[in-house]
Amino acid sequence: MSQETKYTEDNIRSLDWKEHIRMRPGMYIGKLGDGSSPDDGIYILLKEVLDNSIDEYVMGAGKTIDVSIQGNKVIVRDYGRGIPLGKVVDVVSKMNTGGKYDSRAFKKSVGLNGVGTKAVNALSNYFRVESTRDGKSASAEFEQGNLINQEMLDDTSRRKGTKVSFIPDEIIFKNYKYRNEYVAKMLKNYVYLNPGLIIIFNGEKYYSENGLKDLLAENINETDRLYDIIHIKGDDIEVALTHSRTQYSEEYHSFVNGQNTTQGGTHLAAFREALVRTIREFYGKNYEASDIRKSVVSAISIKVMEPIFESQTKTKLGSTDMGGNLPTVRTYINDFLKKYLDNFLHKNPDTAEKIQRKILQAERERKELSGIRKLAKDRAKKANLHNKKLRDCRVHFGDAKNPRNLETTLFITEGDSASGSITKSRDVNTQAVFSLKGKPLNCYGLSKKIVYENEEFNLLQAALNIEESLEDLRYNNVVIATDADVDGMHIRLLLITFFLQFFPEVIKEGHLYILQTPLFRVRNKKETIYCYSEEERRDAIEKLKPKPEITRFKGLGEISPDEFVHFIGDNIRLDPVMLDKDMSIEELLSFYMGKNTPTRQKFIINNLKVELDLIDGDK
Repeated sequence: MSQETKYTEDNIRSLDWKEHIRMRPGMYIGKLGDGSSPDDGIYILLKEVLDNSIDEYVMGAGKTIDVSIQGNKVIVRDYGRGIPLGKVVDVVSKMNTGGKYDSRAFKKSVGLNGVGTKAVNALSNYFRVESTRDGKSASAEFEQGNLINQEMLDDTSRRKGTKVSFIPDEIIFKNYKYRNEYVAKMLKNYVYLNPGLIIIFNGEKYYSENGLKDLLAENINETDRLYDIIHIKGDDIEVALTHSRTQYSEEYHSFVNGQNTTQGGTHLAAFREALVRTIREFYGKNYEASDIRKSVVSAISIKVMEPIFESQTKTKLGSTDMGGNLPTVRTYINDFLKKYLDNFLHKNPDTAEKIQRKILQAERERKELSGIRKLAKDRAKKANLHNKKLRDCRVHFGDAKNPRNLETTLFITEGDSASGSITKSRDVNTQAVFSLKGKPLNCYGLSKKIVYENEEFNLLQAALNIEESLEDLRYNNVVIATDADVDGMHIRLLLITFFLQFFPEVIKEGHLYILQTPLFRVRNKKETIYCYSEEERRDAIEKLKPKPEITRFKGLGEISPDEFVHFIGDNIRLDPVMLDKDMSIEELLSFYMGKNTPTRQKFIINNLKVELDLIDGDK
């Protein structure tokens, strides 16, 4: 018999606030990550600090916020009322302490629990807060949540407001890097939701006059809009809406009290339902909900008294009531659309006609594809039963949808050797593998019909579960894992084309990545270093003097499962696939995947970069 584990008073521990945050960071900021994903922890730290500055602006104090990120150091400076000087230390280091418990000071705030800046403090190896008001200032400095210095100044000429500086702790966030693209998107959302607010990031100014209309204009190119953006506003609600000419699925941007609810919630469900009901009543037709919402690109923002979110990261609204004397979220949004969207459609018959034509087109396409869809789904089910393509992860067994609070990954590979290595070295609980058979089809210019007729695309779509909506996506991270050679690059391009053509929101919402694997292994008897570039290889050779053994990996299949586990675990390196906002998806695909071969060839030659792999050292 195994020896019984003793359970005594000695097993009971009481952690102070910073120990608990550092031991269980996921409870406070979600996943950690390295900055390659927009919801990684380092961006949540920035958001928690920014939310306080935004709340100051909402309360009418301070129109400008300065944000600076140099290396790993973040500085956020607002010109609001400033933290009461006697409470500067408490509000960043004493749990459940803050001004937002007092509804007189903050009416419709995002931060309600007094947790955010404490988490930033505890998870930073350097944290400094400074408050200025009434010609006086107070500051405090911390390391990993421990107070190391504080000052009080009785006379200062500094402008009022709060300044927070922090450096995320590399013990918690390993090999992290801030990506300006993700920071910029976050800051743009803030100004869209707060017209008149100015945010200056590393010297660049962000400002919006038209709110969510500007947000949609940023996210859907003018040439891709079926009609001009519909923009309607109420006291506690704002909606922007259009249809895409080329996009097949729905795309939503939802917000509560300025917080980007990337996982939706009660307000988004109510909006989708209300949109269908309003359209049906306006046209007097019982159109299918999927036909009405097909190709919709929309944004909704509401303000709720004391909102209830499903986690500290506030990505999904759980509230059913608006608060105060207002009705439920569902009733409020339905009544708003029924009045204002219906009025808009009556006053703009051209737009109403375009929407109806789009619905009828979606209806025709759905009926034309119905038979093909049924056959395709049957093939996908049979393929999954025999496990020919997809080696799923355990959290999905028996469940078509992804528990969105779990960080799951699908690796898309090509060839038996590559998929075999990843399959043997993956975390079977949260990592799945989809194996391609050769190069996929170039689907540029093809209709959605090809997704169901082509076995590779049909099974990939089924594995991801994205036929109807991105809300049903079964994996948070979709990772293209191909060799770093010409064939591997070509496969990457064909897969990216597939997503751009049929499911661009997978890219827009930051779910698609390229797996970076090492090009070289440099080792001696004592140490092994994996290198992802020629520069890293040279540095490793310099470090492991005398002359070490150098291996050049030509393909994923050459990396053994024992080694591969290092590259898809805690040290995984992912490059996010991002869209250039200055080029529409149609322009992007037609240039890189169209029939303009001479033009593309000239572009490649003019932009060609040649790197020599000098295996034996520099010559």
